Amino acid sequence: MAKNKEGLRDSYFLKQTLQLAQKARGCTNPNPMVGAIIVKNGKIIGQGYHKKYGGPHAETEALKSVKSNPQGTTLYVNLEPCCHYGKTPPCVKAIIEAKIKKVVFITEDPNPKVAGQGKKQLEQAGIEVAINKDLEEKARELNEAFFTFFEKKRPLVVLKFASSLDGKIATASGESKWITNTEARSQARALRTQYQAILVGINTVIADNPHLGARSKKAKDPIRIILDPQLLIPLNSQILRDQNVLIFTTIFCNNKKKENLEQKGFQIVQFPNKIISIKQILTELTKRNIISLLIEGGSQTLGNFVDNKTVDKIYAFYAPIIIGGQTALGAIGGQGVKKLQESFRLTKLSIKKIGDNFLVTGQPTINKN
Repeated sequence: MAKNKEGLRDSYFLKQTLQLAQKARGCTNPNPMVGAIIVKNGKIIGQGYHKKYGGPHAETEALKSVKSNPQGTTLYVNLEPCCHYGKTPPCVKAIIEAKIKKVVFITEDPNPKVAGQGKKQLEQAGIEVAINKDLEEKARELNEAFFTFFEKKRPLVVLKFASSLDGKIATASGESKWITNTEARSQARALRTQYQAILVGINTVIADNPHLGARSKKAKDPIRIILDPQLLIPLNSQILRDQNVLIFTTIFCNNKKKENLEQKGFQIVQFPNKIISIKQILTELTKRNIISLLIEGGSQTLGNFVDNKTVDKIYAFYAPIIIGGQTALGAIGGQGVKKLQESFRLTKLSIKKIGDNFLVTGQPTINKN
């Protein structure tokens, strides 16, 4: 019975670490979101969270907030404390020096620089360590990009599109602004703040001249990535408003234009082939420590990721209209599947009403029925 009470108490405090951690959503990339709480005699005496990349970690922030001596207390944190030097000193060192008695966390850190070593070093220092997995699913969901990056060795890949009920993203004449309502578009833009990078194909840039920013002074814009095999991008594109851009091109590009863009400070990655593969894209982003990628279009680019079966999450915004027409552009291009059993089925499904629009969110799995 005592063990059950202890587990319930631990879950109570760990739930609060998750709430603290998510305050920094979109600000810690490529680091995880982490919250920490220090408890003495059943009362919280200190708390903190990792506010931004390069800043103090959650454990350090929590220790700084404590007004009294933290010796003999229990520290709760949603992720295993780090034990290596990065932008900041290791949290394990700070915990040991503070003479914390016990550390409770939800999940081990998947980063091979930690991966159980934080726990081991704490125990070697005489600190009791407990892993409470009651909230593991929520903890992994909070840092889904971080876990995907280290477990799958690639960024989290998320697709987002807005369409009519019959899946069209433009009319036969190419008109696409605006299919969804104002509130839905606002929520779609807000999604950009959650991901480290955002990607579109050159056809979307030419047709729509997108901004691809958060359009908020409080939020950081994602890195804008353009797939442009021949380097056709107009130099007056909104997407080139600053150097927070990465252009993927090929050996078939306009080399004079490439030199011009590079002289202006834009980063260009040139692949030695005609068609840029999904593997090349993800390998390059992984090298650059980019842990999450939001794909916004166009139809062919979205379809290529679906065909490659490299999709972790989908945000689909639907407006209550029917566009119709065989030549009207569908949301997902590419080759598609030949058999229904090869199709993607969304699991962990959620449906949200936004005025008269709907947002369907889910995680794709290959249908094996």
